[in-house]
Amino acid sequence: MVQRIDQDRARFREIVRGSVKKDLRKYLSSGELIGKQGKRFVSIPLPQIELPRFRFGSNKGKGVGQGEGGEGEPAGTGDGDGAGQAGEQAGQHVLEVEVGLDELAQIMGEELALPRIESKGKKTIRALGGGYSSISRVGPESLRHFKRTFREALKRTIASGTYDPANPIVIPVKEDRRYRSFKLREVPDSSAVVIYMMDVSGSMGREQKEIVRIESFWIDTWLRSQYKNIEVRYVVHDAAAQEVDQHTFYNLRESGGTKISSAYELLLELLERKYAQDEWNVYPFHFSDGDNWSARDTERCVSLMKEKLLPRCNQFAYGQVKSAYGSGQFKKDLDSAFRGDERVVTSDILDRDSIPESIRHFLGKGR
Repeated sequence: MVQRIDQDRARFREIVRGSVKKDLRKYLSSGELIGKQGKRFVSIPLPQIELPRFRFGSNKGKGVGQGEGGEGEPAGTGDGDGAGQAGEQAGQHVLEVEVGLDELAQIMGEELALPRIESKGKKTIRALGGGYSSISRVGPESLRHFKRTFREALKRTIASGTYDPANPIVIPVKEDRRYRSFKLREVPDSSAVVIYMMDVSGSMGREQKEIVRIESFWIDTWLRSQYKNIEVRYVVHDAAAQEVDQHTFYNLRESGGTKISSAYELLLELLERKYAQDEWNVYPFHFSDGDNWSARDTERCVSLMKEKLLPRCNQFAYGQVKSAYGSGQFKKDLDSAFRGDERVVTSDILDRDSIPESIRHFLGKGR
């Protein structure tokens, strides 16, 4: 019975996985899953048809032919207060199932053919490892190691000359007792920091910010499946840059001009202050409509990237979100300045349907 339940559960998970994979591009282009995200799982709606089932047991006199009315009289002729017209389609019901974020990332990786990331930074964190692999002289009785306790008592009895092979009775005393205990060890683990930067000047509207929010959710999902220890920081900028929390990042409404170098200078300050180059895998993602206030500031951005930022980063990603007010010039300048440099990846995000290809572009190199 247990084996059959496990088989049924595995089959159900495969059905869920197939449904998610079939509709993945729809999810990648919408914010449907973001509001249903937990710490480890996300709720995904699956359409289903609920089929009628026979139920065994007494119906207490409410079977066919036992109600009011005469023989041959049509059923359902009574007065009703229902509204609307009858239809011929089956009723549609929605079942929400929980899918782990790691599994969701795996499905996305298969669908977009994303390679696993080869991390460069190593950070050593303190962790409990090895289970109860150590022996202690003190501890709770529930963790007493009976074999080691008997061995100590036997050694003491033999050493004292009281052991009798003809009557081999060994009685442990308090000093003989040994207990299982945890052993602390240093566990090296890869760590990553993701810094999202977004232009919040007047030319970046609500739809552009929603595109950034959706793409960032999926980028986060993938990177969290690759690293156990990950931090996320948010930077907004117009003519000046500031670090903000996640809610402010996606909801801040600003106006005015754009000075992109202010965001890159703040990024450099963050990296120098908190994230050592040899310990962290660094992933900056910058989103803008491509307008910068001057060619001189673009030159400043290129200089900062070449001399300071790129040596510290696994990859620098720039996503240009199409806007009715943006010129798109900044991407052209980056493409020209970093042609052939795999550390810099740029992407045109024309609309929500462009999100899957943009994600593939950003994460497809496995850096």
